[in-house]
Amino acid sequence: MENILIFATFIVLIGFTITHQPSWAKLQTKSREDWILDSVGLLVQGLLIPILQIAVVYQLYRYFLPLPQGCLHLPHVATFLLSFIWVDYLYYWNHRCLHSRWFWSLHQVHHTVTDMDVLGTSRNCLWTSFLIIYLWIHAFFLYLLNDSTGYLIGVSLTAALDLWRHSQLAIAPQSWLFRFLSPWLILPQDHAWHHASDSGSRNYGANLKIWDKLHGTYYNCDAPPASLGIPTTLTLTQKLLYPVIPISFNDVTD
Repeated sequence: MENILIFATFIVLIGFTITHQPSWAKLQTKSREDWILDSVGLLVQGLLIPILQIAVVYQLYRYFLPLPQGCLHLPHVATFLLSFIWVDYLYYWNHRCLHSRWFWSLHQVHHTVTDMDVLGTSRNCLWTSFLIIYLWIHAFFLYLLNDSTGYLIGVSLTAALDLWRHSQLAIAPQSWLFRFLSPWLILPQDHAWHHASDSGSRNYGANLKIWDKLHGTYYNCDAPPASLGIPTTLTLTQKLLYPVIPISFNDVTD
């Protein structure tokens, strides 16, 4: 049931991209290299990571954690909030770490996206997904929770919002929906500024704006940035396989 939300969101956003003339025009100019990066990223994030969570990470917790499986009894509302709010805060700091000088070389590929495009949501080098907290924290709570229904709904909603904020389906600033969502939810407009060419050191949040506002990294502007993406001289194999394929210092653009 929870996966239906993610799949339906992806299909709706793909449909919008195809039927929205500016988005369709940009999609037609996508390079072969970008198609490969985006396809591999979606495959890794959408298929490989869920399999690893259940087949590997969950089993590691099962064998090595001193706590018994299903020992945490919480109501559905509490487990939903645990996923949608608390894990969101952990992701905020996880994302900031990926922008640090220690991990930027692994994350920079995500910022080569030059147009907000739902297909580029999971663009990254192959190893970046192992550094994203979702792989480890979701399996951890699925192991501990006696009933994970509310938690999984939160996970699915977070994933759906991730697809949406990487798309061009922005809400008009004059609409009532924008006035309702804008004070608290990260919108496509907000995330576009995270991908702006001049700086990505803002709007790190996934679901909620409060974390950026609390830590001074929030930037508010309803107008889109002049340009998106960072320049890079990395080859396709470097973008996919770093650090197996080394990157020189001059290749790394922060």
